[in-house]
Amino acid sequence: MDLEEIIGILAGVFTTLGVLPQIIKAVKTKKVKDVSPWMFVVLCLGVGLWTVYGILKMDWPIILTNGISFLLNGVMLLIIITQNKEED
Repeated sequence: MDLEEIIGILAGVFTTLGVLPQIIKAVKTKKVKDVSPWMFVVLCLGVGLWTVYGILKMDWPIILTNGISFLLNGVMLLIIITQNKEED
């Protein structure tokens, strides 16, 4: 594994894990009124497209990190939608 691949994998891992603190906070506090659902819609679209790109290129680091990121951002989006309904 060369330096370029290591940097790419680390970038993908940190980008993927970046949403975890927000998910944890949302689950603990049950407060997401001030969190923008549109940001997570855009993020899901972006990482979804990156996943498709990775599949087309058969680039496993891109496929895995963006696929997981898509799922995590989707979870956060569902939390926002369900919690906002409960807060109303």
